[in-house]
Amino acid sequence: MEKVNSSEELMNTIINMSSEHSVRQFLIPGKGKFTVVLQEEDHLSISSEVTANPELKNMITGSREEYKQGKGMSTTELLKSLSPKDFA
Repeated sequence: MEKVNSSEELMNTIINMSSEHSVRQFLIPGKGKFTVVLQEEDHLSISSEVTANPELKNMITGSREEYKQGKGMSTTELLKSLSPKDFA
């Protein structure tokens, strides 16, 4: 497992992902272990995917509700929460 010591290293890890290297696991000291999965771009709209898969609608609705309840955070919020002391 890769250890990420700065937000720059985190961004480089994500930027360097490709279809051949689509899953990356890394540790951010003070935050925990993370797994990032790169998925192929799909040109279907979210609404057409929800129509094709009703369970997806339930997942999205549940995820939005949990986010509203403060049970999750966006990538931007995660990056903002990191400080140099997290990488010490």
